[in-house]
Amino acid sequence: MPEVKKRKWGRLVALGVTLAVLVPLGYLWVTSLVPGSYNPAEMGYADYGGGPSSMGHMDHMQGMSVADLTGPKTGTPDVNVTLIARNQKYQLASGETVDGYTVNGTSPGPLIRAKVGDLVQVTFVNESVKDGATLHWHGIDVPNAEDGVAGVTQDAVPVGGKHVYRFKAEQAGTYWYHSHQVSSDEVKGGLFGPVVIAPATPGEVIATIHTYDGKRTINGRSGAGRVDVPAGTRARVRVINTDNAILRVGLVGTPYKVVAVDGADVHGPTPVSAAYALPAGGRVDLEALVPAGGMRLVAGTSSLSLGIGPADPPTGDLPADTVDLLNYGTPAPLGFDPSKPNRTFDYRIGRSAGFLDGKPGLWWTINGHKFPDVPMFMVAEGDVVRMKISNTSGQSHPMHLHGHHAVVLSRNGVAATGSPWWTDTLEVGNKETYEIAFVANNPGLWMDHCHNLPHASQGLMTHLMYEGTTTPYRVGGTSHNKPE
Repeated sequence: MPEVKKRKWGRLVALGVTLAVLVPLGYLWVTSLVPGSYNPAEMGYADYGGGPSSMGHMDHMQGMSVADLTGPKTGTPDVNVTLIARNQKYQLASGETVDGYTVNGTSPGPLIRAKVGDLVQVTFVNESVKDGATLHWHGIDVPNAEDGVAGVTQDAVPVGGKHVYRFKAEQAGTYWYHSHQVSSDEVKGGLFGPVVIAPATPGEVIATIHTYDGKRTINGRSGAGRVDVPAGTRARVRVINTDNAILRVGLVGTPYKVVAVDGADVHGPTPVSAAYALPAGGRVDLEALVPAGGMRLVAGTSSLSLGIGPADPPTGDLPADTVDLLNYGTPAPLGFDPSKPNRTFDYRIGRSAGFLDGKPGLWWTINGHKFPDVPMFMVAEGDVVRMKISNTSGQSHPMHLHGHHAVVLSRNGVAATGSPWWTDTLEVGNKETYEIAFVANNPGLWMDHCHNLPHASQGLMTHLMYEGTTTPYRVGGTSHNKPE
């Protein structure tokens, strides 16, 4: 073959190889682009979990708007609070300076306390958070319009704007509020605070754990703090993990009981000395009689702790063993039969190389699909829902379903035998599989996502939607909603 023809043939082969590589890459790049504005109720593909894809007995709710699923519009609130969000430099209780976000000038923000049955009204004002902000009531199963998710249940509140939330406090327990707009930044920077639905008691201790600029704190204080509680008092320590990673916590100096998880009471708790693994976003209530020498809440290591008692108790590290809620406590009725579900879903968490919104990388997947082409789990009001959550992504994920509490049925095929393990934030470790169940009793459009918030921003989020639901809100666009 003449040299000219060889060179021409070589160029054609090289061009063919280049096109064979670039064309598929270009296709993957184009199909990965997330629209600049989209309706979250229309994202992904519908997964009916083996149930009917028509409204059936739900015809009367066809076309129900998220905006109409509000709390009580009338009535004098029993709890009436104004919360003001600011972007500012502030000082932690232990003296360190943080450049982030505050609620009423502090972080954590002020405690909101209510009793069961109270009508709660919170007026949220955005004074200077430039990306906008919202308040999500983490773990409180509020009506959908009060859920505080930008672009899903409301528009983000812009600088100078305000939004009023109203809901009945129907579930006693420990909860927290935080922004659900650009939450991987705003929560990390301090836009959050605790909520307790229960009367104050003499032995109550609230411990909100958060990491500011790499320094972990309890109630905004690094190092060792102390709360003066008389010996012999039955103390209830309400621990809230506002960080993005699981944290081992527990009381050192006396045995204690795990009396509530994610706001739900544990049935038949028994004394333990083991640590408790608290997921990101999760809450746990620990109860113990304060000994004469005091006791100490330890968060991770003894370098961060809270002494509880009449004097400063000795320091100590947590034991190596961990409370296992799969067999802790004693059984009790669930109130429904999870063996006869109306819908059965798989939520398979994985990871794959590719593009997300035009950016190359390793991205989270749900059932093999990258965001936004993920399943929309479809239910009807009254359905018994069973869901299998499995994780082969290489990392652990604290999975948080809004608007509902689910009961854990099994882990890795081993059935739960202890107290009903009700949760709204479930840590699913790598190579773990959980089966959960719940009743679809809170209509709307609900986020179901990883509460390691950077993971949510990287695509590990989808929704549970009641058939017939619509929303007037949009992600992106002129509203700049970003509900990660």
